[in-house]
Amino acid sequence: MKVDGGNTAWMLISAALVLMMTIPGIGLFYAGMVRRKNVLSTLAQSFVICCLVSLAWMLLGYSLAFTNGTPWLGGLERLGLRGVADNFLLGPQGADRAFVLGAGLPDAVPTTLPESVYLLFQMGFAVIAPAIITGAVAGRVRFAGLCVFSVLWSLLVYAPLAHWVWSPGGWLARLGALDYAGGTVVHVNAGIAGLVCAIMLGRRRGIGQEDMSPWNLVYALIGAALLWIGWFGFNAGSGLAADSRAGMAMLVTQLAAAAGGCAWMGVEWALLGKPTALGIVSGALAGLVGITPAAGFVLPWAALPIGGCAALGCFFCVTRLKHWLKYDDTLDAFGIHGIGGIIGALLTGVLAWGPLSATAITPGISGSLSLLGRQAEAVAVTVLWSAVMTALLVWGVDRLVSMRVSEDEGQEGLDLTQHGERLN
Repeated sequence: MKVDGGNTAWMLISAALVLMMTIPGIGLFYAGMVRRKNVLSTLAQSFVICCLVSLAWMLLGYSLAFTNGTPWLGGLERLGLRGVADNFLLGPQGADRAFVLGAGLPDAVPTTLPESVYLLFQMGFAVIAPAIITGAVAGRVRFAGLCVFSVLWSLLVYAPLAHWVWSPGGWLARLGALDYAGGTVVHVNAGIAGLVCAIMLGRRRGIGQEDMSPWNLVYALIGAALLWIGWFGFNAGSGLAADSRAGMAMLVTQLAAAAGGCAWMGVEWALLGKPTALGIVSGALAGLVGITPAAGFVLPWAALPIGGCAALGCFFCVTRLKHWLKYDDTLDAFGIHGIGGIIGALLTGVLAWGPLSATAITPGISGSLSLLGRQAEAVAVTVLWSAVMTALLVWGVDRLVSMRVSEDEGQEGLDLTQHGERLN
């Protein structure tokens, strides 16, 4: 199959949009919610993760995630991206061949893209997942420890799960579990990892006694707006083509975000008497997380309950559950991404509409008790895998380079103690 210029252009744009979600999206969103003394360090964490994980993805991560290998892990055919230019045909009559995901497998997925574009798009997903985790431990994680942890987590936790779900030979893909754009692979995975990191690193000093209010909510709102726009590449790009399914995925993404923002605003208004700006933003992000696994499988009306239910579930977790259980998920990485991803993955099993995923040779997958069971199994596997592996990594890295700053360093601020800089 030949490379299609229109689809390739759309996927290059989508790859850039997904990258924008980390820098500056996550960076600004998180930086606006921490204390002034930790703003630069929070931004630096997103930037360094983008650098380190991009290189790790090139060297090993992409090969582990998307070459055939076994149902459990990809092989080493693309180690260091060797062979990625094999489909280039030179000469005046040459026409570059498109990439086939899982070539040689019965369920191989042909595309109309160069492999370089596909791996670049997926690199953005690999980058944002560990960046989400930083929100759970903001203000108390040592920079060196975070660097080591992020690289190892992307290779040992993220890449195998991506292979299970998105590679045609992956065992969860063969099971029939649906995850259109990363509900389990990115959001549940990162949310659970964030919760484990928060528990193992311990609570911030002075929480509940000192003023922990956000430094600059304007930054947070700007970051959230960039995330919202970037999410169109995240979801609508995951069909790998500029077609009607991409248009539907973009539409339901917008509607779910709107429903989530309204739902959070409504419950805050009813319970607190006033809707907060951060609450509206949090609800919209919860809706975006919830629609992520479903974006290519549901109709517009289904986006409303997905976005609304995700927002309400996340509201309960952020405002009630975390205080009852006394874990310190600083910026609610688990509360938004973990809970929202779980709700979205399960509702995909109920609300999926078959014709959206149908092809000329295979029928579509519609919501059913059977599909709901497969979705629940995929969620359970993701939770268990992420929790156990993250705990092992935190334990190991903490003994190697230390993950948590000292109380004095935390009191002085990570901008100064980790980077020797501070805001004027």
